[in-house]
Amino acid sequence: MLDLKRIQKQPEILAKALQDRHSALTIDEFQEIDSVRRKYIAEVEELKSRRNAASQDVARMKREGQDASALLAELADMAARIKALDAKADEARARLEEWMLSVPNIPDASVPVGRDETENVEIAKYGTPRTFDFEPLAHWDIGTNLKGLDFERASRLSGSRFVVSQGWAARLDRALVNFFLDVHTKEEDYIEVIPPAIVNRETMTGTGQLPKFEEDLFKLREGTYLIPTAEVPLTNLHAGEVLAEEDLPRAYTAATPCFRSEAGSAGKDTRGLIRMHQFTKIEMVRFAHPDDSFNQLELMTGHARKLLERLELPFRQIVLCTGDMGFGSAKTYDLEVWFPYQKTYREISSCSNCVDFQARRANIRFKPRGGKSAFVHTLNGSGLPTGRTLAAILENYQQKDGSVVVPRALVPYMGGLEVIEPDARLR
Repeated sequence: MLDLKRIQKQPEILAKALQDRHSALTIDEFQEIDSVRRKYIAEVEELKSRRNAASQDVARMKREGQDASALLAELADMAARIKALDAKADEARARLEEWMLSVPNIPDASVPVGRDETENVEIAKYGTPRTFDFEPLAHWDIGTNLKGLDFERASRLSGSRFVVSQGWAARLDRALVNFFLDVHTKEEDYIEVIPPAIVNRETMTGTGQLPKFEEDLFKLREGTYLIPTAEVPLTNLHAGEVLAEEDLPRAYTAATPCFRSEAGSAGKDTRGLIRMHQFTKIEMVRFAHPDDSFNQLELMTGHARKLLERLELPFRQIVLCTGDMGFGSAKTYDLEVWFPYQKTYREISSCSNCVDFQARRANIRFKPRGGKSAFVHTLNGSGLPTGRTLAAILENYQQKDGSVVVPRALVPYMGGLEVIEPDARLR
């Protein structure tokens, strides 16, 4: 959520942000809603002031033995009018809050202005895509041929966009989880967490999934939801709290199942592991001092890069333009890994600085030394999803005979296995 006072004082900033994001919202809507709210609040305050003065007059008249019945009748009328105006003011406040909850974050000045993903800006490339002496297969064919990925049985169990991983594939997925968490917790400053996979509406609202993206969520009974990412519970760990300045930066990581309805993605990535209803992802979340959050964004993106470098997968880093950025982000870097079958780069990690956008919604503050409390800045990033990483490994490490070489960094996590053969069982 944005700072209301800032929007009121500098509406041109939000107007430009909405234009750059190609949002359907307008600053005129805000000013109309806010003016109605202010009007009712002013009328209520004026009436309450008059009521207080009249109450004092009634008390004085009674002391002096005067008849105050007319003034008492006027006070009763004022009370009824105040009650009615209070109700209208509450409605206006609720309407403004609803509008504010639907407004995306303001892009940082360093973010390129653009309409969609075609106008994102490539920053750097890492590694060189491999040259094959045979036609590379798609990861879903490789995984099926090696009897590790079973999309047919998953479809019978649950429907489309699910997979059953078994044998070497299940072990490789587990190896990736352990590898990623080991790097984050042993080589970096992340605290490992196992959060709930079911959260309430308030928690979803705190990170910006609600109310705007309700159709993308799996809703359970009694106002609870399956998490679409561990960002949701990790960021809300400190909801309503005031952290000490010396506690910043603070970092958490978690490996969780993630659940997404993929609303609006009909026809996209219908095969394979790219766009699933259920997948495992290791998430990174950081709480930062406002003066340091963009440095923390660079640091966190470097942590995700390190994983891909260790796996020796070719990838590139891009900065998202204003029209492609996530709802709550002020700046986002995407890491895109090379997929030989599609001959293109696909997103595998997204690292964002949300500045104080989520902290305002979840009321997460810190206490500077000798100063008033202020909102922290929150950051989140994928580090990494196991499904997409496994898919990238299968395509980049496939061999002509149908086998797949295990990346060197994962061999210790695979019990010393160096090559996944067509008859691999891994019991």
